[in-house]
Amino acid sequence: MTDAAPIRVLIADDQALIRVGFRLVLEAEEDLVVVGEAGDGQEAAELAERLRPDVVLMDVRMPVLDGIAATAQIARVAPRTRVLVLTTFDLDEYAFGALEAGASGFLLKDAQRAELTSAIRAVHRGDTPLSPRITRVLLDRLAMQPAPSPAIPDPTGELTEREREVFLAMGRGYTNAEISQQLFLSESTVKTHVGRVLAKVGARDRVHAVILAHRLRLLADDEPLPPLR
Repeated sequence: MTDAAPIRVLIADDQALIRVGFRLVLEAEEDLVVVGEAGDGQEAAELAERLRPDVVLMDVRMPVLDGIAATAQIARVAPRTRVLVLTTFDLDEYAFGALEAGASGFLLKDAQRAELTSAIRAVHRGDTPLSPRITRVLLDRLAMQPAPSPAIPDPTGELTEREREVFLAMGRGYTNAEISQQLFLSESTVKTHVGRVLAKVGARDRVHAVILAHRLRLLADDEPLPPLR
């Protein structure tokens, strides 16, 4: 039994039976509690603003307001709430759209119980529940996008030299273990640097650090991406 406050979860899915199933799974965990349910994207955004859950389980394809638009709205009205998108296909265009709108990760709707609960915990602590294959596809998509116009503000000026190295490694999709090996640092030191980097650049998590690094065009085009694992 832990003394830490439980992770507060909002379930958003237009199918009542799926919401019931998720609730049963989550409420069997001591560190997770369901604080509400929504049957469409608009209701999800409104409940997120009112209840301020830690994590929203967000179905992508919902009536009234789809999961992408709902995610973008939640990012505006409840910026501390993290969104975990539920999708049928792991390379679904909707899922990538949700990441760009502010989601912190996505998960297949048929994920096993342990995968679901682990993903919620990962999102809550700021990690990215994306497989290396999905991370690589996301990096490839970002690399092909044109530079934003007008240029977005660069928030990296306050980073130390070491923090900038960590930020660029994060932008290339490296894990803490890979950054540790690359920069000859302990993983605990890397974790501390990652937390500081996210705070200084205003990124909610690693996904958004990756997106920011690419939008700022801080990564050399000829820099090799991490190998698939």
